[in-house]
Amino acid sequence: MRMRFKPYARPELLACDFHVHEPLTHAGHWHELYARPKQPLHLELGCGKGGFLSQLAPLHPDINYLGIDITDKVLILAKRKVEAAYAAAQLPPDNVKIASLDIERLSGVFSPADTVQRIYINFCNPWSKNAGSNKHRLTHPRQLLQYRALMPEGSEIYFKTDDDDLFRDSLGYFPAAGFEITWQTFDLHKNEPDWNLRTEHEGMFSEQGIPIKALIARKGPDSSVTWVEPKELARRLEPEEEADPAGEVQE
Repeated sequence: MRMRFKPYARPELLACDFHVHEPLTHAGHWHELYARPKQPLHLELGCGKGGFLSQLAPLHPDINYLGIDITDKVLILAKRKVEAAYAAAQLPPDNVKIASLDIERLSGVFSPADTVQRIYINFCNPWSKNAGSNKHRLTHPRQLLQYRALMPEGSEIYFKTDDDDLFRDSLGYFPAAGFEITWQTFDLHKNEPDWNLRTEHEGMFSEQGIPIKALIARKGPDSSVTWVEPKELARRLEPEEEADPAGEVQE
């Protein structure tokens, strides 16, 4: 269901201390936005209504968190949940930020100086499997290569989904982008790890009897990347096609 426009969202976000008002201006300086800039930075891509971020960030004041979503009408709900969680914990929200950003264009907003130690991707849009749509998946190699540029070797991505096709495809996406899958499950709640924090979506799918799929992937060396952008692959093949044109008659 499409979420309605919320005219109050932007003014309320602009009045929020942990909202990043001008996210396009901080490339190379994201760590400096936090009270303790030397702490590790963890991202949640597609933080939605903030159910996950609001649970996680107050538990770990020694880690800085950034929740990203594309629209203010969603982010305002995350803002309120985060605010309430820190108030309940009687903590200042000084290790958390939220920002409205297009995740597909992350490379234009961050630089390699903005080192990210961990990324969380929870219940993202699975898109369809056709070539024109699947490139928008947050776990597609095209996207994973953007994240790689920010992550030191050995850093991790935690991924959860209810969608079978997206998960199975992602089992191929991660290795192609140079990430080793160190742990995976097709039923997260069957033997639920202690670190799992259930989100609103997770609870809803679980009640419907839909198993939650999850994995942890660790960034490997650049030499482990095998994926090539289709346009680049076509360009590389052009010289071969010119040298051996189709339909040439051999005597």
